Amino acid sequence: MSGDLTPRPAQGLSLRHASLWGLQRRARPVPERSTSPARRSLTNESPTCAQPQRRRPGGRGLFYGHTQLSQARNEPMTEQMTGAQALVRALEQVGVDTVFGIPGGAILPAYDPLYDSAKVRHVLVRHEQGAGHAAEGYAQATGRVGVCMATSGPGATNLVTAIADAYMDSVPIVAITGQVATPLIGTDAFQEADISGITMPITKHNFLVTDAGDIPRIIAEAFHIASTGRPGPVLVDIAKDALQATTTFSWPPVMRLPGYRPVTRPHSKQIREAARLIAEARRPVLYVGGGVHKARASAELAELAELTGIPVITTLMARGTFPDSHRLHLGMPGMHGTVAAVGALQRSDLIIALGTRFDDRVTGRLDTFAPHAKIVHADIDPAEISKNRHADVPIVGDCREVLTELLTAVRHEHAEGRTGDYTAWWTTLNGYRDTYPLGYDEAEDGSLSPQYVIKRIGEMVGPDAIYLAGVGQHQMWASQFIGYQNPGTFINSGGAGTMGFAVPAALGAKMGRPDVAVWAIDGDGCFQMTNQELATCALEGVPIKVAVINNGNLGMVRQWQTLFYNERYSSTDLQSVRRIPDFVKLAEAYGCVGLRCERPEDVDATIAKAMEINDVPVVIDFVVHKDAMVWPMVAAGTGNDDIKVARDMAPVWENEEDEA
Repeated sequence: MSGDLTPRPAQGLSLRHASLWGLQRRARPVPERSTSPARRSLTNESPTCAQPQRRRPGGRGLFYGHTQLSQARNEPMTEQMTGAQALVRALEQVGVDTVFGIPGGAILPAYDPLYDSAKVRHVLVRHEQGAGHAAEGYAQATGRVGVCMATSGPGATNLVTAIADAYMDSVPIVAITGQVATPLIGTDAFQEADISGITMPITKHNFLVTDAGDIPRIIAEAFHIASTGRPGPVLVDIAKDALQATTTFSWPPVMRLPGYRPVTRPHSKQIREAARLIAEARRPVLYVGGGVHKARASAELAELAELTGIPVITTLMARGTFPDSHRLHLGMPGMHGTVAAVGALQRSDLIIALGTRFDDRVTGRLDTFAPHAKIVHADIDPAEISKNRHADVPIVGDCREVLTELLTAVRHEHAEGRTGDYTAWWTTLNGYRDTYPLGYDEAEDGSLSPQYVIKRIGEMVGPDAIYLAGVGQHQMWASQFIGYQNPGTFINSGGAGTMGFAVPAALGAKMGRPDVAVWAIDGDGCFQMTNQELATCALEGVPIKVAVINNGNLGMVRQWQTLFYNERYSSTDLQSVRRIPDFVKLAEAYGCVGLRCERPEDVDATIAKAMEINDVPVVIDFVVHKDAMVWPMVAAGTGNDDIKVARDMAPVWENEEDEA
């Protein structure tokens, strides 16, 4: 397979994106120019036909999505070079400045010209999984495509976890892998793995490149696919002989993407129907997911909320998209969401779902979720509409365009005298909010409460920092007890729930945003999976802060064992009482500053000391109580009405006659 998509069905395409591709079995003539301005940049034309989207800071020429073109539009760049040189040149042309990776035999030809590049900085990580998570962190912090690189076989398969993570959370990354030479493919050659086949279900698209001449075009296509429509990971697997062969490099290339035209503009009829339902509803809720942030639509969301007075809830992936301090914000929904947010969904009569997917962690038992609510569901990916919950008003489109048009339609409803009255609704919701606020118990033995530690980090570091989390109790506490005021300031592994995400993702985020303070809130279990990337941080001069919430256990698993397995703690004790490893010594061994805090009265001073150090990474070992739990909680397999605010304590829901 050369990567040419024209003569065959779109191989490697994930099912959730299949509806966006015309699966032609025969090549079709390519039109010279699209008749639709909105789709002009999504056709099979050369990128020179696209409309300029923004100017890249410090760059020369216009930046088309992720492709920087010469001002001399009629003078394509043409030059003889190797496929490896063409790869590096193409990366430079699409605006890449950072690549995270590890060299090896099959990808080694690419590393030689990369050594000479003055535009692309290669960051030598200590594990390929770290490269993938760093690319994710870079992408989420900057809004650009993150890039990681690995060799064939085990190098490529070590990227799989990060690729799957990016797929679940719709993160735009391009993973470039070396492959054994074309004649050896399929022979079980040394370090051969069918990485295209392995990643087919977890990539937006992938390519196997065996012709050096295809490399520039496929790189351009990979970045276009990763960053348009619903963002996601794209794999480019390049055979070693293609990297070594001589070819003619021509830029800009003509992309061949038959049928790939993501719909961004919503249907006006559906928008009008959504506005009508909003005016008629008595208990509406704006259910906001990560798609709103990815569409850069925070301002439009705030405008709609303030125009209508509808309560807002933000999912784990949307924390900060709507300010926590805003009077209309009810918090996070779901398994560990606030009582107000969970109760609002359950008792709503209209849910306006924006860029979210009704996942099980939010809905609980699906057949009991929001039983009285009509659903308006807007998403750029049509495969998500009605996948889990039937949408009464399905809207396919970019969330920013959806919100812009919905604002116009709602204003028209208001002008016609049709406005929603949510006074009684807010009385109910404020009752939930006042009666069941987020809180925690101090440890009886005077040891550190993890919630207190995380709360003080948020208060002292402030809302302008970027916070990252691994997966588990510390992730939930970070989502609950840090006040997020700005979009994109909380980065975590939501869909896949990947332990080990935080440290390498913080590396990528800090390299993408060196002017911003970056704090990784990690658990002692997660930290031990990828802490080798501290060496990368130290050597590359990336001064992240890592707060290890050290309860000596796999905390979330222990919580479930406490609640559901009669306190039978099977294989969750990490033996940290013996300090194996000693995180302070480990940090120092990696060239970082190591600190330890074990008493509540020392928390502020320890955080302040870490904040003063800005030339090397800092690791803080916060030794916390092992029995702290995350509340509220909706147990897996139960409905949201069964939420507990503490062990054996549940909120009292009033029975409203108008819900019957």
